[in-house]
Amino acid sequence: MDASTNPAVINATDGDLVPTPDDRGSPKTRNLLGFGLLGLCNNLAYVVMLSAAHDILKKQGAENRTLSDSATENASLPQHNSSGPYDCNPVSTAAVLLADILPTVLIKISAPFFIHKVPYGLRVLVCVASAAVSFLLVSFSGSVWMSLMGVVFASVSSGLGELSFLSIMVFFSWHVLNGWGFGTGAAGVGGALLYSLFTQVGLSPQVTLLTMLVFPVVMALSYFLCLEFPTSFPQFREGGGLSAGSERQPLMIEDVEEEEGPGQEPKYSGVLTFKEKLLVLKELLRFIVPLGLVYFAEYFINQGLLELLYFPDFFLSHAEQYRWYQVLYQVGVLVSRSSLCCIKIRKIWLLVCLQVANAVLLFLSVYWQLLPSAWAVFAIVSYEGLLGGAAYINTFHLIHEEMGDRQKEFAMAAASVGDSLGIALSAAAAFPVHRYFCSL
Repeated sequence: MDASTNPAVINATDGDLVPTPDDRGSPKTRNLLGFGLLGLCNNLAYVVMLSAAHDILKKQGAENRTLSDSATENASLPQHNSSGPYDCNPVSTAAVLLADILPTVLIKISAPFFIHKVPYGLRVLVCVASAAVSFLLVSFSGSVWMSLMGVVFASVSSGLGELSFLSIMVFFSWHVLNGWGFGTGAAGVGGALLYSLFTQVGLSPQVTLLTMLVFPVVMALSYFLCLEFPTSFPQFREGGGLSAGSERQPLMIEDVEEEEGPGQEPKYSGVLTFKEKLLVLKELLRFIVPLGLVYFAEYFINQGLLELLYFPDFFLSHAEQYRWYQVLYQVGVLVSRSSLCCIKIRKIWLLVCLQVANAVLLFLSVYWQLLPSAWAVFAIVSYEGLLGGAAYINTFHLIHEEMGDRQKEFAMAAASVGDSLGIALSAAAAFPVHRYFCSL
């Protein structure tokens, strides 16, 4: 039986029709728009915090250290290195990245094993509240630690939102992944571009961040008013998997014909057990590892190297150069995350090799100052964004395509740890690199 033409699965126990993920029909514009807006709002706080990283640390880093901390830091690392070849903040922007990603990693590692007990609607409300709190804390912060706490709330919102919305997709047409990819890519461009433009025209970082409070509101409206949910979707009930509302459901459509004979029970039924989830997780390693390596390389560039690629004779200041590096990187991400309808890439390891080559090239460029101007960096980071976005969207498309119906909801959520884990490791690696170059 062809799964693409079958709108429902016959329950093996009672013969009733059990609603299955709405991936049998044509995509609906309303749902594409809804997932696009959810992707935009979910990732925007995360991106804005990274774009503001240089300003957060430069403004508050020197003001809020104790005298003893200052003495210790000044002995090993210049507060503002103007005599050496690098113009450095006393703390690497990787500090903001680490605060922005560690809560996400912890959520993505643990949540897939229990989050199905929390209704999707409640998860979205937590995401909305956390995003709003993040903007308010950073806006009114009087210390680095308060700013970093705001960044942590942005991370909670982004991490919980990503794994939840990726799980929700399995109830819809697979085409909504295009909307999500475009939205998350647009969040990168929109967050970095809006922050850069608003601060460029004279708005303070505080006012700029306060204007971003509109996006948590848009997230709530997009989820509760825009999406058209299929009947199989467990909106305010426990997100108990594709078989929510049904006691048993076969793993694949073909299993119905093979196993629904007299006296036979389906091989798989109900919500995945802990042991089954571990088996799925083991199978997901072939997706998680390459995705993590791609993101390790690109965020090692973004938060470990880009701050050090400063060209004093360029028409933009150091802070402005850093912001526009982030904008152009996000433009590349937007283009590639929106490319699924045009091109699909199955060889993710090729993207890994190209991204690692990018990181090596820029590391050598920092060490020997090989690049002639910021224009060369603009081109490289745009290409870097293309590779990263392509790795992300094609990885989740492959998971959606290759995993069984019953495993998809868990698999989409669990695999999202790959990019976050790579980002966290890159932040840890960026600290010694920043310290080494800034001590020269």
